[in-house]
Amino acid sequence: MTTLIETLANWCAAPGPFSERARQLAGEAITDTLACLVAGRQDFSTRAVGDAWRDIPANPALSALINATAAHAIDYDDNFAPGMSHASAVLLPALLPIALAQGSSGSALIEAYLVGLQAQAFIGEAIGYGHYTAGWHGTSTVGCVGSAAGVAALMGQDAGAIARTLSIAVSMASGVKGQFGTPLKPFHAGMAARNAVDAATLARTGMQGRLDIIECPQGFAELYAGTLRTPDWLNDRQHVIERIGVMPKKHPCCGSTHRILDAIADLQAQRAFSADEVEQVHCLVGISNWRNLAYPQPTDEMQARFSMQYCVAVMLEKGALSVADFTPHAVAAQADAQKLARIAMEAWTPEQEAEDPALPHVLTLTLKDGRTLRHARLRAKGALEEPFSDSERQAKFLDCCARLPNAQKLYDRLRTLNSARDIDFIRQMVVQPSAREAAFLAL
Repeated sequence: MTTLIETLANWCAAPGPFSERARQLAGEAITDTLACLVAGRQDFSTRAVGDAWRDIPANPALSALINATAAHAIDYDDNFAPGMSHASAVLLPALLPIALAQGSSGSALIEAYLVGLQAQAFIGEAIGYGHYTAGWHGTSTVGCVGSAAGVAALMGQDAGAIARTLSIAVSMASGVKGQFGTPLKPFHAGMAARNAVDAATLARTGMQGRLDIIECPQGFAELYAGTLRTPDWLNDRQHVIERIGVMPKKHPCCGSTHRILDAIADLQAQRAFSADEVEQVHCLVGISNWRNLAYPQPTDEMQARFSMQYCVAVMLEKGALSVADFTPHAVAAQADAQKLARIAMEAWTPEQEAEDPALPHVLTLTLKDGRTLRHARLRAKGALEEPFSDSERQAKFLDCCARLPNAQKLYDRLRTLNSARDIDFIRQMVVQPSAREAAFLAL
């Protein structure tokens, strides 16, 4: 009987042609992730990782570690529902050092990205959402395993070697959501990317594990609160990026806040009211979203990114959130205890979620004049059903890359990534370890 890993590895080794639409969406996701990476290069988490491994000779795994941490550092990177993950923040930094060392084309990078993304979706759907609600950080569990498949494919591994890579990656998958709101959360993405590179590298030596390690007793699904199924869409005409998509973030904070923040923006566009007119705010969200947002009174910028109360207060006052709202100075100025106390949050019950897994997030504003404004959202801005405009994508990129003197030129080049024969220009956007990556080619 073919195992889940073998099924996935066979597809990854020969995925068939990708559509122009899939390539376009992948290019947009890569561009967005690079912007987030640039914005996170000087974050404490990124600097701490760089300092910790300062004396280690540069190699692709170290590059993946540092740059994935940077890509996830300010929580502005995309969400990916099928993988329960911040898919691109792990996948792209794992691919880049390999692609740069090999001299890969833009098309090859995009194809490896699409393989790794589909693999994340496969693993995520195979084990089910209970894995995430139990407290596992899908970015660093599912993200590690799926990204390893993309790395192995980019290296040119056959189906057998990709299967070995996936089995190894399962044993390296870790990361708990209890760390949300701390500088260790971005490190989860870095750890996953490093482990993805290491798994693919180790597999080339012939190292192997069980190919049924996802479904076997004491395997991934059993130990990681999974519910097993075999996804049946690997050979669908449409790639998962076309069917479901990755969701870039409009706001630089935890995605669990975004439907409520977008609901505020909707109401602000429909009715004229000021923050001073708001008496009470009530937010109804999903259980896992409620659990993610553990800081009603944040004391630093990382906690603020995981505080519904802080994000809502800033959104009501400014009508938008920016990178500048998540600095120590901004949090000290905005995190007024009395102001945040008027913002309440509760979750749908387990019974309600069991009956309907697609419940909206509901915002209720009570104004001082007695009016009640209510608005619900099933999804956040950035989903395939409500994508960013070209101008919104460009504005986010330029905001994240404001310190780069050639940001507009980089954006223009990335728009034609699929036809780029040389991607070396991307090197200026990533954190470079001290030694050359070229030594990797000798392995």
